[in-house]
Amino acid sequence: MKALLLTNEYPPHIYGGAGVHVEFLSRELARLMDVEVRCFGDQHVDDGRLHVRGYPEPSGMTAPDYLKPVFGAMSRDLAWAATAPDADVVHCHTWYSDLGGVLIQQGYGLPLVVTVHSLEPLRPWKREQLRGGYDLTCWVEQTALARADAVIAVSHGTRADILRVSQAAPERVHVIYNGIDTDMYQPVSDTSALEQFGIDPSRPIVLFVGRITRQKGIVHLARAIPSIDRQAQVVLLAGAPDTGEIAVEMQEAVAVARRQHPDVIWIEEMLPRAQTIQMYSHATVFCCPSIYEPFGIINLEAMACGAPVVASAVGGIPEVVIDGETGVLVPLAQHQESPFEPLDPRQFSADLAAAINRVLNDAGLRERLIRAGRERVEREFAWSAIARQTADLYAQLL
Repeated sequence: MKALLLTNEYPPHIYGGAGVHVEFLSRELARLMDVEVRCFGDQHVDDGRLHVRGYPEPSGMTAPDYLKPVFGAMSRDLAWAATAPDADVVHCHTWYSDLGGVLIQQGYGLPLVVTVHSLEPLRPWKREQLRGGYDLTCWVEQTALARADAVIAVSHGTRADILRVSQAAPERVHVIYNGIDTDMYQPVSDTSALEQFGIDPSRPIVLFVGRITRQKGIVHLARAIPSIDRQAQVVLLAGAPDTGEIAVEMQEAVAVARRQHPDVIWIEEMLPRAQTIQMYSHATVFCCPSIYEPFGIINLEAMACGAPVVASAVGGIPEVVIDGETGVLVPLAQHQESPFEPLDPRQFSADLAAAINRVLNDAGLRERLIRAGRERVEREFAWSAIARQTADLYAQLL
């Protein structure tokens, strides 16, 4: 059996959870079958049964800047399809690759598998960034979900969302969780990355890791900082703002927080994996304040590295973080008319701060969360088992 994986992200060009997913899934699948990955970039890798080919961004586009990412993705999708596949199944990750999957399915007669890492209709804030391009991304995704021979949801919550907002046939939607490499993600003693950025490893640390987007809820955490225990350092490992507007909101929220809290350290870049693992390993509390999160692989990374987790109770997060057992969940009441923002943003920020302070000030609770979190990661989310489930799905289609 041979599989063709299509993805925008692949090492070394990774900025989100979907890229991490494809990196490790492709590696594990290659233990079971021949795997070709077509991605955005300049990659050229041949490693045993794993073959990776990057496709560059097309040149000469005269579309407005807000449309270039969309048409650039479509152009690469077409280039993927114009290169004849040597595969038995094509497997897409995120809307960026979905058009390529549909073209290959229709043109070459291969079964199409689509993994849903997030759903475009549930991310309406992207219109700020893409304008009319957002309508195109929704159309591409909806077309792929309706035509796919199998759809993989990364959580049961995501499966429910897929069935609610798309025409995917229920019998074709399967749940296969994200995973994590527990050998790579584990506690480390090295503190050089912390010291590089002026973080004192001997003092409590509240950590956020992620992009500056509406989805990740980081502005709500920034507004919670004045209420967080002042003995703790608050470390925001956060860069790549989606838009200028949210960048300004974040700057203003951090400026206010710094006037009221003595130690706010904002690292405005995405660090190499080894340095991020150091941050997780020395965090007293890791916070994931997402307002939309189909799975939340970031929580697995924190739990694997021994960081107690405080997270919002949305999407697939409660399937990863078990409240009171492997972390603390914060309820997120959402608008019925606009379910992508907290009903009461001030209350949500206050609740985040209260949950963080609870974990900061209870050593016994922290120890229980650390132990149970690592055990759950090892037991439920190993990549080897997830690759086997994926391979079994391919076999069913063939």
